[in-house]
Amino acid sequence: MVASVWPEPRSSAAGSRTLQLIQGFLDQGYTVSVASVAKHTEYEADLEALGVSTHTIELNSSSFDHFITKLQPDVVVFDRFMTEEQFSWRVAEAFPHALHVLDTQDLHFLRDARGKAVQGKAVQANHKDKTDLDLQTDLAKTEIAAI
Repeated sequence: MVASVWPEPRSSAAGSRTLQLIQGFLDQGYTVSVASVAKHTEYEADLEALGVSTHTIELNSSSFDHFITKLQPDVVVFDRFMTEEQFSWRVAEAFPHALHVLDTQDLHFLRDARGKAVQGKAVQANHKDKTDLDLQTDLAKTEIAAI
């Protein structure tokens, strides 16, 4: 799994969801590794106690290529569209047959559009109803492209 942050199940629903995914893979007999660019925190789950190996990785670094080549994954889960965008092409180059899974635990573009609609700032052009969401944003296009 390539994670934007280390899972913090006591801090967020996303952290709980990520931990559920990890546990599901473990339950199915997979060997699980989690790699993240984030710094470790006191709130993160103890993944190593679950038998999960953890790896700190860098953005825009060939060190990830070496890491992924040593790992030789069959399945790679990206916890957010940003991690998919940043790392999936590197995985695809090294392991073109590896299954890529994007966990859409949160659709950021939808959350953003809802927040702006509530504030009355981003209503679709030519619509007076403040409940019409503007879903034609760059964020929406980027996230949908990852999906």
